[in-house]
Amino acid sequence: MAKAAGTHTKKVRRRVSKKSGKTQFDKYDLYHKAVQSAENDVVFITNTYKELKKKAPRIFREDFCGTFALSTEWIKLNPKNLAIGVDLDPEPIAYGKSHYLSKMRPDQQKRMKVIEGNVMDPSLEKADIIAAMNFSYFCFKQRFLLKNYFANAYKTLNKDGIFLVDVFGGSQCYDAIEDRIKHKDFTYYWDQTNFDPISNEALFHIHFRVNGKKIERVFTYDWRLWSITEIREIMHEVGFSKSHVYWEGTAKDGSGDGNFTRVDHGEACESWIAYVVAEK
Repeated sequence: MAKAAGTHTKKVRRRVSKKSGKTQFDKYDLYHKAVQSAENDVVFITNTYKELKKKAPRIFREDFCGTFALSTEWIKLNPKNLAIGVDLDPEPIAYGKSHYLSKMRPDQQKRMKVIEGNVMDPSLEKADIIAAMNFSYFCFKQRFLLKNYFANAYKTLNKDGIFLVDVFGGSQCYDAIEDRIKHKDFTYYWDQTNFDPISNEALFHIHFRVNGKKIERVFTYDWRLWSITEIREIMHEVGFSKSHVYWEGTAKDGSGDGNFTRVDHGEACESWIAYVVAEK
């Protein structure tokens, strides 16, 4: 498939100023529309857990949760579901509380816990599923740091827990590119400005064009690109008994179709996205 990293697609809702008729610039809202598909993600995560464990999960922890959109969709999915969101940055957490949590019913809000804290904290509450989405764990550039994080995820999972991360790669990831996707009211840009083959570090930016104006570097990511092999090896080193790869299918136009299937072998694509799921 030729889907560029970070360019998840979904149906876009307009957010328009009542006074001017122009789309308002709200970086978290635009990010949610352009990159996230939380409603579909929680269904995939639930089905994956059921496939592997033959029972329904209840407690979900979203590490690096940001605005914790995934956690709120988890809560909505089942009246028995509980969610925990963990992030160090108070700004997206505040946004999530005012834009997502506040719109949920009181009984749903009671099942959501948001922690402004470190995903490395060994005292975090245990969960059936821990997820690190949107390649957030790529912020760990050194192997020992990633291993420490994976070890903490292992320790803070329940007995039949699973740990899920997404990952991207492909030959295109070594090139300086700017991928663009037009939506009804804005344009989304995924910009890779640098890749260092010695360190495997890369610098990415997200830009948006709204009301005819391009706003540069709305989000910036200074990451190390980890391979599926490295991720799985570290998962097994910290104690996970098994790991699985879920590979995205290809649509007719060559882009990713949003459907992920467990596989033993991938494709040599210019750009690909997959999930790695580890079982405790």
